[in-house]
Amino acid sequence: MTRTIPVSFPGGIRVETQLGAHTIVTDQLPVHGGTDAGPSPYDLFLASIATCAGFYAAAFCQSRKLATEGLALALEVDEDEASHLPKGMTVHLTLPKGFPEQYRAAILRAVENCKVKKSLAAAPAVRVLFSPESQVVVPHASSCL
Repeated sequence: MTRTIPVSFPGGIRVETQLGAHTIVTDQLPVHGGTDAGPSPYDLFLASIATCAGFYAAAFCQSRKLATEGLALALEVDEDEASHLPKGMTVHLTLPKGFPEQYRAAILRAVENCKVKKSLAAAPAVRVLFSPESQVVVPHASSCL
């Protein structure tokens, strides 16, 4: 199965994509030439990890009719100072008061199943190619004798 996510360029360095009924807007801070119309793609990437983990935590609780009031989650990112790329990430899960002891290990396993986290762990190959519409056709040189 292959999915295609189209991207558009509405102006400046703002970049958008349409996912179903949702328009995802990314931009950069003004200091980087943007207008701050949305999060940077990198920040959106990090947020997708955090919100995916949050989804699994909330779904775990809801499926067992456990309260989510007081449930919290934060993603800590350890970035390399030279490359500014993540060296490691830690999901910190705060459980609601009175969370049943018998579910503590299980909710951690549930959060570990986050599809975004698992996708990163699978280290998929990312290729950058010209689309067929962008292929440059170079005509054969003709002899001018």
